[in-house]
Amino acid sequence: MKNSIVYGFVLLYLVAMARPVVPLMEYIVYEDYIAEFLCINKDNLELECHGKCYLMQKLTEQNDQKRQNLPKIVMEEYPIGFVDLQEFVTKEAGAPENKRNYDYLNPYTYLFTAGSFHPPNAIS
Repeated sequence: MKNSIVYGFVLLYLVAMARPVVPLMEYIVYEDYIAEFLCINKDNLELECHGKCYLMQKLTEQNDQKRQNLPKIVMEEYPIGFVDLQEFVTKEAGAPENKRNYDYLNPYTYLFTAGSFHPPNAIS
């Protein structure tokens, strides 16, 4: 059951991602038909359009539909009132410099031993 739901969502995702490519695939498959019957500039042979005008028309229609479906976002409806701004204190020209105060802590220690460590001998 879970696999079928996952496959369904993957299929929906792939369909949504292939939607912008559909007019291009349709043009490639039906290029001869579009050039002969649907082309706007078929009477003007100098342009050598071969149906590309029809493809551009379909692409602009798809972009217009995409723009119409986008919701309008009004920034006044989303105030940013919970953000606190930090105040920065600037150093005055006559103020003396304090000693440098580092927050770096080095907890590394080393115990020097003169002897070498040897593993114990195995008893046979």
